[in-house]
Amino acid sequence: MHRSRLLTLGMVVILMMGSAALVLGQSEEEMIVPMGTIVIGPPESVEAKRSPVEFPHAVHFKYECRTCHHKWEGPELIQGCMTSGCHDVEVSPIKARQGNVPREEAIKYYKKAYHEMCIGCHKEIKKTNKELEMSLKKLPSELPPSGPVSCVQCHPKE
Repeated sequence: MHRSRLLTLGMVVILMMGSAALVLGQSEEEMIVPMGTIVIGPPESVEAKRSPVEFPHAVHFKYECRTCHHKWEGPELIQGCMTSGCHDVEVSPIKARQGNVPREEAIKYYKKAYHEMCIGCHKEIKKTNKELEMSLKKLPSELPPSGPVSCVQCHPKE
């Protein structure tokens, strides 16, 4: 009887180690998620006018990944926003043409994309929070923080 327990325990250990080896051995389907703060700044060829943004990635895990990473197709690695063909325009087309640029073109400018996505989402949360508070459905302490919406909240003076 003692021998069968040892044999069973040995099999369990072998199965666990084999499963761990399979999981750790994955390379192409592995999802690597930055857990800490991501520092977001302009492309290297652009002179920064403000300090970089410290983006708390883990705070945003309650949202679907594709909310921000809208071109991500699942198993492949997530590309940065300023990857070629996404939001890689380094000069504002609005300033270059002095206005009247279609949104599809303007959003390719990296700064427009970040500001529209981040500030737009934060303003939407703030609006929803205000509506919930005014309808007396939730107390301010029960509402999620909306996130920064002003320049200095994201780009503190150095």
